[in-house]
Amino acid sequence: MGIVEEAHNVRILGSGDQVIVLAHGFGTDQSVWKYLVPHLEGDYRVILYDNMGAGTTNPEFYDFSRYSSIDGFVYDLLAILEELQVKSCIFIGHSFSGMVGAIASLSRPDLFSKLIMLSATPRLLNDKDHHGGFEREDLDQMFEGMRSNYKAWRSGFAPMVVGGDIDSVAVQEFSRTLFNMRPDIALSLAQVKFLSDMRDVLPLVKVPCHTLQSTMDMAVPVEVSEYLHQNLGGPSIVEVMPTGGHLPQLSSPYIVIPVVLRHIRLDITEYPYIICLFCFPCQYISK
Repeated sequence: MGIVEEAHNVRILGSGDQVIVLAHGFGTDQSVWKYLVPHLEGDYRVILYDNMGAGTTNPEFYDFSRYSSIDGFVYDLLAILEELQVKSCIFIGHSFSGMVGAIASLSRPDLFSKLIMLSATPRLLNDKDHHGGFEREDLDQMFEGMRSNYKAWRSGFAPMVVGGDIDSVAVQEFSRTLFNMRPDIALSLAQVKFLSDMRDVLPLVKVPCHTLQSTMDMAVPVEVSEYLHQNLGGPSIVEVMPTGGHLPQLSSPYIVIPVVLRHIRLDITEYPYIICLFCFPCQYISK
C-alpha cells in the first residue's frame, strides 16, 4: 500500500472494468457508505477512502494550512487516483465531497466519466441571490458551541442534520463518527466547509453531473439542487428523493440505493432534452 493510500485508509473492493469512487462528507468517514457498498462490489471496482480529518485518520497528518480551503481535499483525491493508477471513474461524493469531485474534474476531466453528487452544495451561507440554508449568525453560534463544549454540540447537531430521533440508528452512527474527530480539527473542517463559496466554478464543470437531493434537508434546501442544475456547465440532471435529512444513505438506504444504482447506469448525454421522469416532484429537466 502506498503512502497516500495508507494515510486515507483506502480500500478497494469488488471487481470489474468500471471504477466507482465513494467520498464522504463532513463528520463522517467511509463507513457512511456501508449500506450501498454491497450493492456495488459485485459489478464494479469500488474505491473508498477517508478524508483527512475524519476520526479514522491520523490527526498528526492533518495540516491546518493545507486544509484551509477545498483545494487540499481536491489534491488528496487526485493523489489517490494517481497512486491507484485510475484512468476513469464514476465519482459519488456526499455533501462537501460532491464539490471536491467537481473541482477535481476541472483539471482532470479525463478521470471522471460522471459525478453523482448526493446532498451537495456550492455554498451553505444565504445571501441576497442564493438560499444556501444558513445565516452567518447561525454558523458563528455553531462554531462557538464546538469550541466551548464539543460533546454537547455533537449531541444536538447529529439529530438535527440526520433528521431523526436521537436514538435512531442513523443518528447514533453519525454521532459516533462526529465523536471520533478531534474537536479542533472538526472546528477547522466545519469553518472551511460551511463558509466556502464555490459557485463561480460551476459553469466550468463540463463532466456530466447527477444531483441527488432529499426533499427535506435542513443543511441543503431543495432549491440548491435547482441552482446546481441551472449553473453547471455540462450535462446535468436532478432527482429529488422522498427522503429527509442530510445523510439519506444512512437514514433511508432502501430509497437511496435504487436511485444511486439507476444513476450509475443512466447516460444523460444520450438524452439531452428529455424531462427527468424520476424526479420527486418531477420539476427538473436534464440538459
